[in-house]
Amino acid sequence: MSEAKELKHEHKGRSSREMLDARKILKDIGLKSGDQFLDAGCGDGYFSIAAAEVVGLGGRVYAFDVDGDGIGRLQKEIAEKKMANIEAWVADVSRSLPLADESVDVVFISNVLHGLVVNDEWERALKEVARVTRHHGMLAIVEFKKIETPMGPPLSIRLSPEDVEALAKGYCFSKVAVNEAGPYHYSLILEKR
Repeated sequence: MSEAKELKHEHKGRSSREMLDARKILKDIGLKSGDQFLDAGCGDGYFSIAAAEVVGLGGRVYAFDVDGDGIGRLQKEIAEKKMANIEAWVADVSRSLPLADESVDVVFISNVLHGLVVNDEWERALKEVARVTRHHGMLAIVEFKKIETPMGPPLSIRLSPEDVEALAKGYCFSKVAVNEAGPYHYSLILEKR
């Protein structure tokens, strides 16, 4: 008989499409043509599709999520748009990602880290993120601000930029900038050193 761990937080929810301007956030991160971009916990792929347009044919986007239905919809959209520079797969950032060591320029995690913390999966996830991120590569985290808002996770599980910075520090990531990412969100940009 297997003992299943009871998860405290479900790793799928509403799309951020209505709340976040992908192009602005990707510009703030510094994503550029030719970059290798990982969208870890990509959801419906809203940011992945926008990132594929930015990195162009010389770059690559890896879109991973634990939700097979979401990945299926994203794979269909990629096929319909005939996008050759993006791959979408079911994968769990807190387990193992099908990417080589130090192969990614920018890792992007949006509205996911708070759930990894609640479920005590954040250490494995950040270790895996550090493994695939190139030296001087970027980690961009988008999270709900730690204030009351009309939507989003409970205030008790939200992470401030300082909380995220403290978690990432142990994995060789240092803060570069904190930006506004909409009325309810911030983006924290860190560099692997």
